[in-house]
Amino acid sequence: MAARKQIRTAVFPVAGRGTRFLPATKASPKEMLPIVDRPLIQYAVDEALAAGAERLIFITGSSKRAIEDHFDSDAELERLLESQGKTELADQVRSVLPSYATCIYIRQSAPLGLGHAVLCARPAVDDEPFFVHLADDLIVAETPCLKQMAATFEQFGSSVVGVEEVDRRDTDKYGIVEVEDARSTVSRMHGIVEKPKPEQARSTLAVVGRYVLTPTIFAELENISQGAGGEIQLTDGIARLMRSEGVYAHRFSGRRFDCGSKLGYLQATIEMSLAHPVLGKEFRHYLKSVVGRLD
Repeated sequence: MAARKQIRTAVFPVAGRGTRFLPATKASPKEMLPIVDRPLIQYAVDEALAAGAERLIFITGSSKRAIEDHFDSDAELERLLESQGKTELADQVRSVLPSYATCIYIRQSAPLGLGHAVLCARPAVDDEPFFVHLADDLIVAETPCLKQMAATFEQFGSSVVGVEEVDRRDTDKYGIVEVEDARSTVSRMHGIVEKPKPEQARSTLAVVGRYVLTPTIFAELENISQGAGGEIQLTDGIARLMRSEGVYAHRFSGRRFDCGSKLGYLQATIEMSLAHPVLGKEFRHYLKSVVGRLD
């Protein structure tokens, strides 16, 4: 069997305005909201790099300049930190993006949905498989989620969708998939529907913000009309893709935090604070004192 093409490219759709976090996101991208001492988009990029990505494509909108600034070099800041003896902080600033990684920024002309955002990346992706990573979904795992999915792509040579079980009451918040074997970690998909009502959902396997897609998806996205919410839905493109090639659902190993919601963001902040190598012990002690006051 011929070797699969290495996945070198990751696409980050970051054009959304983050209205659920207003007014905090009025002038700053939601992807720049910090989880302890790193913004959400940094966690996303680190996961993609760990999975082998080298080319990072950000599909941006207005008020997203801070993302470009974050991944740009800042020699003045580095010199200032060095002059103050803060060498470790200077090293952290330099390590935001490794030297081998390339950032590409593409403006999404209108808020036409995730499918349209992915289609905007076509000129920069070339004829290669690629990751799609939604920074709202922070997944903490021993093996990074995209790296798990890259191994599945290597096995089957087909598109891969990250999924997890959700409560049936919540199916109208997700794309829901049907698979050949609902008990298997990886199974071929037979169907995908965007946000079905609980009584109409064919399963409770929900798509989360991780994809490995073959370049065939672009032709499918070009030929679909606007779907749910008047947007070009990536789920509709994947449904069409399934007619011509296999698409696999991958139940990732790890814990997902929905940082697009305030509660999920707070949960992620607490969990990552507890796991922090410097702050964790002291923060745990503080939380215990807080819980004691609530009793």
